[in-house]
Amino acid sequence: MNEATKTLIAAYHRNPSQVNYDALKRQVEANYDAVIARKQAKLEELRKEAHNQDIITQMEGMVDEVVKDRDHRVAQTMARFTDKRMRPGARTVHAGFLPLIDAKGNVSVAYTPVTNKEYAAYDKHHTYPKGQDNYPVVNVSYPEALGYCKWLSAKDGKTYRLPTQDEWELAAGHMPKDADFNCGIGKGLTAVDAHAKTTGACGGIDFWGNCWEWTSTQKVNGEQIVKGGSWDSNRMACRTEYRDESQQTNKSYDNVGFRIVREG
Repeated sequence: MNEATKTLIAAYHRNPSQVNYDALKRQVEANYDAVIARKQAKLEELRKEAHNQDIITQMEGMVDEVVKDRDHRVAQTMARFTDKRMRPGARTVHAGFLPLIDAKGNVSVAYTPVTNKEYAAYDKHHTYPKGQDNYPVVNVSYPEALGYCKWLSAKDGKTYRLPTQDEWELAAGHMPKDADFNCGIGKGLTAVDAHAKTTGACGGIDFWGNCWEWTSTQKVNGEQIVKGGSWDSNRMACRTEYRDESQQTNKSYDNVGFRIVREG
């Protein structure tokens, strides 16, 4: 986030007038348009070099995606920047959760995906290799992930559930181009905090790569949308805006885990 944006956010929170809102929105639009321009410039470079048509095709898809997504992404960013909870300390972890800025209602998102150790407290039959307490739990079907949420809700007295696709994207935010995470060249899962310097918009970690994460959003084909990519995904598929991946709810996968949100 550049200094001009920070200044305008602060100005809006001091005085949430329409004038300050409009000024902030113009800056957000300018920031997003700069991203589009950089990607379009990169695409033109690739076309001139013409070394690898697959890479060019991937970049064309990315450019089309960011252009098509412009209004939606600007609206999401504005909602996050103008949320009353957007204040110093909003990205501080409290009992493993962070405020999900701009979510409808009082919603918090888990700092990390659910780990083996956390899941084993629910499912006593869950086994995993020694030394992997802090690895994301995988091989958990969608109904099993819902079961964990139900168990935790009863245990804690609060409502826990899977995030919607939109909530997941709000929590992650746009993936930084220099983000460091486990994908593509990895040989398997890593601990959820192995790349803790790479954080999502909410301040959480391990959003991209390592394992896909179940969401509560269903595709028209009846499959459940998963987000974030995994250790065996290419970097393109790990992007927040990538919405083509879904899995069958009655199956479990060695590269799909889940992250939870808490209401109230």
